[in-house]
Amino acid sequence: MWEEKNNTLYRKFEFKNFSEAFAFMTRVALAAEKMDHHPLWTNVYNKVEISLSTHDAGDTVTEKDRQLAKKIDGLL
Repeated sequence: MWEEKNNTLYRKFEFKNFSEAFAFMTRVALAAEKMDHHPLWTNVYNKVEISLSTHDAGDTVTEKDRQLAKKIDGLL
């Protein structure tokens, strides 16, 4: 589940292997590009951590972040 912390929406995802994690990141990248709203994320092997905030709103969580989080959940 997404949690609000440090003015971001944060979630950690774990996959079977690196290929699955990278494929997920590719799907997220395409969705984020369509929304013109890009995540801060890290990837180490099968783990992906995503933090969402809106830079134009002073790096706070906005409805745009909630919409992207919902889209990301739909990509699992």
